[in-house]
Amino acid sequence: MNFQTLGDSDVEVSEIGFGAWVVGTDWWGDRTREDSIELIHHAIDEGITYFDTGDVYGHGESEALLGEALSEHRDEVTVATKVGYDFYNHPQAGHGELPKEITGEWVRSATEKSLDRLGMEYVDVLQLHNANVDEVDEGVLETLDELKEEGLIRATGWALGPSIGWLAEGDMTIEEEFDSLQLVWNLFEQEVGNHFLDTIEETGSSTSLIPRVPHSSGLLNEQVTPETGHDLDDHRGFRPDAWYETGWEKIETLRFLERDGERTMGQAAIAYLLSHDEVASVTPTFHTKEDITEWAAASEVPKLSGEEMARVADLYETNFEIDCEDGMDELRSSVGGEDIRAAGIDKRATAGPRNSASSD
Repeated sequence: MNFQTLGDSDVEVSEIGFGAWVVGTDWWGDRTREDSIELIHHAIDEGITYFDTGDVYGHGESEALLGEALSEHRDEVTVATKVGYDFYNHPQAGHGELPKEITGEWVRSATEKSLDRLGMEYVDVLQLHNANVDEVDEGVLETLDELKEEGLIRATGWALGPSIGWLAEGDMTIEEEFDSLQLVWNLFEQEVGNHFLDTIEETGSSTSLIPRVPHSSGLLNEQVTPETGHDLDDHRGFRPDAWYETGWEKIETLRFLERDGERTMGQAAIAYLLSHDEVASVTPTFHTKEDITEWAAASEVPKLSGEEMARVADLYETNFEIDCEDGMDELRSSVGGEDIRAAGIDKRATAGPRNSASSD
């Protein structure tokens, strides 16, 4: 396992991280508490030291479970959590989004509650969870500075989602030099990652990027295949038919990344992201111990060559030589910007490949 440092901090992360949204929630199927802890311990055995959770995952259950599993490993690991949702005063309606709270007072209170659930004196990285750019005012920034000065947090981050957009938020993260920026980024969804690479280059910022969903929800690691069909017991079962069909076609154009058995497709998808110097860690969605063993090894498989990166860029520009879309645009906030305009929100929306953005 290789390791990187986040931003200007002294926080070290393993290049492959463990996203703890898979434990303490039912978003990726049910598993027992014992199974979840065993999964976390296996990740440690495979060299993973970066664990990322959030207070809203399972309404605190993910943090409590992670804290229990890491109790005897605290000095060996880096722990990140997220705050920004008020699940204390509002019931969860299925997988719907809860009301957000992004104020200095809320950030401090939520952080203290997270530390209690984790059973830790400090968290290595505190991230604002899906915060809108106009919510992060001086009061919030000052609170983050104070928490760092008090030793309750070591580094700051901003986690974008659940859409693949929100360019203004990511740009602010980079311009304010938060230590990390978490985003959805993979071979099939490159626009936002490419945009932030440009922002980092233009500003000279030290912000590190942490991609999640590197396998495009199971396509790029070939766990969602024509054979599996649509028989999925999690959120992917609600995807349109075109998402499956175009994904199966696109992956065949990327077979060259397997490079004669040097990388599995699942490893190649991660290696693509780690081939960017700005990327510090990638957090795949682990379902099994076998996933962890395979993908943790992606830190040491060959990074993509310049020729391979250029070929990937060319394929993305031509929609992988496929003449239809994946049917997901209407489900993605900020793609095209129609939902943004309808909501009367002043955001920038993705408008095309490679750093195309508009201000509407």
